[in-house]
Amino acid sequence: MAGKVAIGHQDFEDIRKNGYFYIDKTDFIREWWESGDSVTLITRPRRFGKTLNMSMLEKFFSVAYGDRGDLFEGLSIWEREEYRRMQGTWPVISLSFAAVKERDYSSAVQRICQLLVNLYSKYGFLLKEKGLLDAKEQDYFDSVAENMAEVTATFSLNQLSLYLSRYYGKKVLILLDEYDTPMQEAYVNGYWKEMVVFMRSLFNSTFKTNPYLERAVMTGITRVSKESIFSDLNNLEVVTTTSKRYEDSFGFTEEEVFAALDEFGLSDEKKGVKDWYDGFTFGSRTDIYNPWSIINYLDKKDLKCYWANTSSNSLVGKLLREGDGSIKQDFERLLSGEHLMVAVDEQFVYDQLGGNDTAVWSLLLASGYLRVFGCETYEGGEYEEDYGFLELRHELGLTNREVELMFRSMVAGWFRKNPGNYQGFIKAFLSDDVKAMNLYMNRIAQETFSFFDTGNRPSGAEPERFYHGFVLGLLVTLRNRYVLTSNRESGFGRYDVMLEPRKREDDAILLEFKVQDPEDEAELSDTVAAALKQIADKQYETALTAKGIPKERIRKYGFAFQGKRVLIGKGA
Repeated sequence: MAGKVAIGHQDFEDIRKNGYFYIDKTDFIREWWESGDSVTLITRPRRFGKTLNMSMLEKFFSVAYGDRGDLFEGLSIWEREEYRRMQGTWPVISLSFAAVKERDYSSAVQRICQLLVNLYSKYGFLLKEKGLLDAKEQDYFDSVAENMAEVTATFSLNQLSLYLSRYYGKKVLILLDEYDTPMQEAYVNGYWKEMVVFMRSLFNSTFKTNPYLERAVMTGITRVSKESIFSDLNNLEVVTTTSKRYEDSFGFTEEEVFAALDEFGLSDEKKGVKDWYDGFTFGSRTDIYNPWSIINYLDKKDLKCYWANTSSNSLVGKLLREGDGSIKQDFERLLSGEHLMVAVDEQFVYDQLGGNDTAVWSLLLASGYLRVFGCETYEGGEYEEDYGFLELRHELGLTNREVELMFRSMVAGWFRKNPGNYQGFIKAFLSDDVKAMNLYMNRIAQETFSFFDTGNRPSGAEPERFYHGFVLGLLVTLRNRYVLTSNRESGFGRYDVMLEPRKREDDAILLEFKVQDPEDEAELSDTVAAALKQIADKQYETALTAKGIPKERIRKYGFAFQGKRVLIGKGA
């Protein structure tokens, strides 16, 4: 009989006690312990079982669960006698930074202090143990409060390790879940530099200069650069999505998913489930499925987006929206089903994300939105003694259908601050109403340009790319009706945007974008004329007529931009 599916449970004890659906990942305990690593950092996309696995580690090792071996009966780890003897024998400090999502630095530190206070309260019995703590240690214990000094907060886990190791006669295990959430929020909300200093001090005292630490595990989405917060941590073993370690411990393998579908009487749905939720690659495993979506599908039996809508995508949205024109054009290619050949750096320096294309694609890869399809070596990278100047580039594409639909929804949402103007432009565009197109486009430009980009680049470097990406975003909802392509060869040049109709009754459309050059074009109408002349001179319609679309069914528009002013004209 199939187990009961329950949504949102991340506590191992809760799942096992209530008999909820669970795929056995307890071999992760053995694999991690036998690695012998002092401090392990594991990065995986959100909702891939990080929190559940950390809960599993706590319930297995913690002395607080020394009488709960029943939670592991029937699971793979319980088949090993040496691990049955190990269960419930270690002091464990477990905490999560998942809730640290504040808008300013002081509030973020206060939230972390609240978590530390709750942790100390859990071990309040240490104060009652006669002779365990001396007077100064008791004072320090009492000083751990919501308004404590930062130096007290950053040293608190080190001291708690001392107290627990003294009480139990063993060094402690430390489990820190979602370690990078404060860093992401700090970047998004503009207090990155202050948070780096605080986190570096906390991690150094907890994981580096802590003689009472036996081992530790941290989990997160990204690998924040060592220079940022792990500068002195030379005992850190980093396991990213490209590492072979623990490659099937997070997420579901295809064998596990198909077995679950069989168990729930859904064997005929395997192809659809694979199309929607497969595509993640960890180490050498190329068949990892998104567990959150699989569990929701088993519960609701409906193929739709689950994982994509579970939490804020504010950082991803910020980087794509505020990125330069090349980012937007490359992103459009991804939405069209194409792949990118880009360099990837798994170490993140968040304060470089705004001006670093490599960091953007690396973040999307680490977050699970992109997958690796292959890699190639190019000349021109860093110097390697045996190979010369080489650079490794990865072939990246959208992970699966669920991710694609999430991004389409995100892009469409950027332009819906005033849905009336957005819908008005789309309606006018489809009906060839140039007057209305101009009216609504200028309203959208006034409302949206400063949001869509930082406001500095529309008239800065490569401004046409900015406007190009902006208009592509506007048209994203038309993909069911048109095949959208951009910057492709046709005739004697490369067009900006082509809309090829999926239905024979619709017109094909060509768009060309130009930014006014006041030295050559006195009015925006002159810029429109130059854009339309380029379409004609370069014979951009060639690719369309070659497919049998008659010239009279090809509409041509020139878009002229100057700051937030737009003028659209139609060509013959």
